[in-house]
Amino acid sequence: MLSWVLSMTYLWLKAGHITFMVFWMAGLFMLPRFFVYHQEELERDGASGPQHALWIERERRLLKIILWPSLVVTWALGLALAMSIGAFTQPWFHAKLGLALILTAYHVWMAGYAADLAQGRMRFTGKRLRLLNEVPGLAAVLIVVMVVIKPF
Repeated sequence: MLSWVLSMTYLWLKAGHITFMVFWMAGLFMLPRFFVYHQEELERDGASGPQHALWIERERRLLKIILWPSLVVTWALGLALAMSIGAFTQPWFHAKLGLALILTAYHVWMAGYAADLAQGRMRFTGKRLRLLNEVPGLAAVLIVVMVVIKPF
């Protein structure tokens, strides 16, 4: 009975972790695209343009409703999952953890960039933002390889 409960707990942790990771990744893909469109609007109409306030609100909501909660739940469930299987001693997990930390730093950076855009400051070109939009995709591929294949 205890082994059944433990195995079910593991499966629920895993399902929750994957679900909230998908939500988090969706937001990480979406926000830089918002930045591109927001910047194009700023370049066209400036900070006093009619769409500027709408883009600020869209970016704020995406961060507040999807990205921040998904980040927290993904980390909480991921750490619980890692503890349940003793992953902290595994080299593949250290790589995954490092990649998750990079994604978290990327998330925090994007939140800061949203604040800059709200003030009308554009530090990057649209092309650079489009390139930065590839960071979460590359990280996701590497994380899946670490978790599924466990190359080391």
